[in-house]
Amino acid sequence: MPICRACGQDNPEVARFCLACGASLSVEDPPGVERRIVTVIFVDLVGFTARAERLDPEEVQAVLTPYHERVRREIESFGGVVEKFIGDAVMGLFGAPLAHGDDAERAVRAALVVRDSVGELAGGDLQIRIAVNTGEAVVSLGARPAFGESMVAGDVVNTAARLQAAAPVNGIVVGEETYRETRSVIEYEPTEPVVAKGKEHPVEAWITVRALTEAGERPLTGSTVVGRESELSILRTFWERASSEKQPHLVSIFGSAGVGKSTIATEFARIATEGGARAVRGRSLPYRESGTYGSIASQLMQLCDVFESDSAELVADKLRGRTAELLANGDADPNLVAGHLGVIVGIDAGNEAADRDALFSSARQFLEGAAREQPTVLVFEDIHWADTNMLDLIEALATRVRGLPLLLLTLSRPELHDTRAGWANGISAYTALTLAPLGEQHARELAVRRLGDTERVDEVIRVAEGNPLFIEQLAAAIDETASGTLPTSVRALVAARLDALPRAERALLIDASVVGKVFWEGALHAVGPGNGDLTRLLEELERRDLVRREQSSMIEGEQQFAFTHVLIRDVAYDLLPRADRARRHRLIAEFFESSPGASREKIGALARHWRNAGDHERAVKQLVRAAEQAERGWAKDHAAFLYREALELVPVEDVEQTSALRRRVAIASSASFHLTDVRRPESPQA
Repeated sequence: MPICRACGQDNPEVARFCLACGASLSVEDPPGVERRIVTVIFVDLVGFTARAERLDPEEVQAVLTPYHERVRREIESFGGVVEKFIGDAVMGLFGAPLAHGDDAERAVRAALVVRDSVGELAGGDLQIRIAVNTGEAVVSLGARPAFGESMVAGDVVNTAARLQAAAPVNGIVVGEETYRETRSVIEYEPTEPVVAKGKEHPVEAWITVRALTEAGERPLTGSTVVGRESELSILRTFWERASSEKQPHLVSIFGSAGVGKSTIATEFARIATEGGARAVRGRSLPYRESGTYGSIASQLMQLCDVFESDSAELVADKLRGRTAELLANGDADPNLVAGHLGVIVGIDAGNEAADRDALFSSARQFLEGAAREQPTVLVFEDIHWADTNMLDLIEALATRVRGLPLLLLTLSRPELHDTRAGWANGISAYTALTLAPLGEQHARELAVRRLGDTERVDEVIRVAEGNPLFIEQLAAAIDETASGTLPTSVRALVAARLDALPRAERALLIDASVVGKVFWEGALHAVGPGNGDLTRLLEELERRDLVRREQSSMIEGEQQFAFTHVLIRDVAYDLLPRADRARRHRLIAEFFESSPGASREKIGALARHWRNAGDHERAVKQLVRAAEQAERGWAKDHAAFLYREALELVPVEDVEQTSALRRRVAIASSASFHLTDVRRPESPQA
């Protein structure tokens, strides 16, 4: 029985990934060490040490065991792992071994549930303090926390422990990065900075109050949709056919995280409702409350005016009452249908379904009644996380509903095709739309709206490469910080996409990131001789739209590739520890040295790789070569820049080389200045 190295969970023999945390169960090529953005949660009992002194050891165990189990269960239910138990303290980790893109939010939501549930234990006599903190750490992906092996190290852990000690009783304190990442979905109150032992400056902190949205919900910016007029026009066309001609249709919108699927769906729902329709949204979640039929269960509850706070009895009454209204003039048995809907929603409404077909039939009959009552748009968000049965139900509705004003709109990342290759096959009334990144004109429009027409707009456009969410996040980071570092939210989304890849493809992508935005098969062979079937792996990465094959190459006889998005390259590169980066840069530099040619690009690449490999002597040599080439091409300003770069790498004690380079900088700078004078047009004759 395979035991997960990440969380200690027992798994069936056929499992390839852990059923608890999703980590690979392969014993070959165990994962090593990576730098990751993680979120740490610390939970500690208040005053329990003094209390334990007065208790028998068995009494202590009787309190701690259910407490540990409850905290562990809640952390894992949100996709985290318990890193360790330290007496009456529990440390959990989100973002490793797998990133999800919203790990800070998951950690805070887990903390809220723990805060509200631990009081139920030990006769309601337990009090706790909780802290949540986000930051970069070194993670040992092969560690086994269940066996006492430490998984994470870094200041983010120490700071979380200090924040926890300063949290109010039965309260939650979060650090600055956690606050930044979650403030749109979690309500906070400011508190005094925490003076923490060992920290030079007080640590900014906030007290968590409550969740502002349901899990998985994202508040939209409220700005007008930019650059999606053609997609909205297509949706309007199918809606007009569905509503006026009563021709139901299934539309699936595909796109990567942040490209604007929810934004366009919200805008379309607004247009439809203004025209007299009813739009009902449901979302699939990869964790916690997301049951088999989570998305449609939410839609049924909305159509029946059911609230999460309603008792099971009240939910059953509402289901029966609403079903009776909608099916009053039909042949279906309202009580039977209501009972089946109860199964989907998750309560006992009096009738169990004989089989899945009966369940699907009742859902269809109810939704047909809703569409007869009022033209209806059903929006299914994030179906790449949906259960297979949920996907089957959507397809069944699209296939069997006829002659009614109903539009089914699904939103998904491209990963749906990995798990559901035949999605919507055989459905005649089906259309798939793929949202591409915004073009430069629309990206600029969005960036200017957020930043104003400043010089930083070009920087945001260059890095975001048309992703609307990335534009928003990068603009916010520029507004709030001067560090210029990539926002944690953006890194987390890209890291989650990388973590979803099969191991061989992910490893190859990381190797390619060391080469640069552009890379070659030969360089990949040099840095990772064990990469396996490179051709097949690169084809898979192309299919997933992570890299693209380029028509021309700077190296003769070598196929050239490029990352489709510079952020994919940057995030993949940031995963590598510094020692691994240096080793790979050396191998790539040796590859360039062995390849023919002496172009400016090759010399520049050699300089960069030798510098990052830590071989400054070779880097200086290549920088000087590149500077000399630039001088010969009368790019004197660029030559001066390269000489300065070389000068920074020369040891101070090397007086001779330092003096020579300073002299070259001065000559190139002077020539650049006078070249500007030469190029300045003469004033016209009087």
